[in-house]
Amino acid sequence: MLFLAGTSDARALAVRLAAHYDVLATVVTDSAAKSLTDEGIPTFVGRLTAEEMAAKVKERGDDMIVDASHPFAEEASKNAQEAAKLADVPYCRYERTSEDFTNPLITAVETYEQAADVALARKGNVMLLTGSKTLQIFADKLVGVDGIRMIARMLPRLDNMEKCAALGVEQKNIIAMQGPFSRELNEALYKQFDTTLMITKESGKAGSVDEKITAALDLGIEVVLITRPKIQYDNAFDTFEAVEQFIGGILHDK
Repeated sequence: MLFLAGTSDARALAVRLAAHYDVLATVVTDSAAKSLTDEGIPTFVGRLTAEEMAAKVKERGDDMIVDASHPFAEEASKNAQEAAKLADVPYCRYERTSEDFTNPLITAVETYEQAADVALARKGNVMLLTGSKTLQIFADKLVGVDGIRMIARMLPRLDNMEKCAALGVEQKNIIAMQGPFSRELNEALYKQFDTTLMITKESGKAGSVDEKITAALDLGIEVVLITRPKIQYDNAFDTFEAVEQFIGGILHDK
């Protein structure tokens, strides 16, 4: 089966499935690939179109596509669903459970642009926990604005640092670290940068979003929460067991 791996829990699911099936995992970073190859799981590194995914499925003789990409990897999920149709194989989606946060300090928005607009209105010290991919959206609206200090936390990779430099994000406003981040570490970073507003994505408990938010709320810091993309999935499950039962039922009938 072709397996789209995009999160830490997705890797754990890949390991479980690889014990019973021939799994080829696709990832977008070398570090993600290493975590899978260390478990003996073959990987392909790079983004694939729907046609390219379908070609791999046909070439390998795969009988299923399992999409466990990140909740915000909207394009990957759409490509995987289309690839399943092109290759005429079943598709199933694993996505970790969404967290339910209700607090007057939390402002929920649907887009990165809306999140940047909220920060622009609030001003203060804004900490971004949204990664490097959408950094330009925030930098275009927040960098250089009076009354705003934008702090960006991201993976310590050369291309990320180059992107920060190109967008005018000063080194003193970069936190280059790899998680996971405990609640205590999040609190320490918020305090260190006198954070008044934190922006994050609703990626679920396994993405440590609860530690990020809980730590911020405990310190009285306002949170802007970007909600998940609204995608209609076929055969969607939020537990490993449900995925395994679906796959077993499909393949047992073949």
